Amino acid sequence: MKLATYNINSVNARIPNLLNWLKEAQPDVVLLQEIKCVENDFPWLKIQAAGYGAKVLGQKSYNGVAVLSRLKMKTICEGLPQFDDENTRYLEVEIETENAPIVVASIYLPNGNPPYNAPHDESKFEYKLKWMDAFYARAKDLLKQGKIVLLGGDYNVILTDDDVYNPDLFKNNALCREEVRQRFKAIEYLGWYDAYRALHPKDIGYTYWDYSGNALAADWGMRIDYFMLSPKAVDALEACYIDKKPRMADKPSDHTPLVVELKC
Repeated sequence: MKLATYNINSVNARIPNLLNWLKEAQPDVVLLQEIKCVENDFPWLKIQAAGYGAKVLGQKSYNGVAVLSRLKMKTICEGLPQFDDENTRYLEVEIETENAPIVVASIYLPNGNPPYNAPHDESKFEYKLKWMDAFYARAKDLLKQGKIVLLGGDYNVILTDDDVYNPDLFKNNALCREEVRQRFKAIEYLGWYDAYRALHPKDIGYTYWDYSGNALAADWGMRIDYFMLSPKAVDALEACYIDKKPRMADKPSDHTPLVVELKC
């Protein structure tokens, strides 16, 4: 079974790229982030014609998450439980397989950096920390279920200095601040596994390159997209890799897909 997470950076703007990639890569399940549209504006017919059903939690012009699947699925959570959030950043579904069902969540964790015109405004960072605390609570509850669970998406976290091309440039960035890294590590300490690092403990694995300058060609990237796997999921893990080809296409997202393959 092949699953991918992909911050698409506007599904309607990137729909040709997405459809081309779906046809070539043939994933069974795709977690999308930053779809940047409400449900009525989602390209349902094009996605269905490509062979996928979809569950969508949208928002006009911003945020938005979705799950595409060739298999039957049902929605479990729209938004994090017990967390009042006006933004659409979390969608959890259960997917039928030949064996036991699996649970996946598409996650778009807040960035947390202040607006450019208010560099000392900490409100977005405080929101990020509260969101991560609510996510920790959900991750803890999901582990108790003992299922194959994959929490995939754009986490907006640079977990270690090895996950960014120039750590010194980002040491005060909300993606790297100690409070953020500690919260991410706390999720690992619960018993979740970083799929990429489980199989590639020392490899560079960037999933994002800025549009500006020469970032892609120079490989000035960062690793901010993750699949976090429950123990049963990591037991089934066969492969995890970054598909850089979509980032090299015309009019790409600034992210590229992260793919896992499971034996289940």
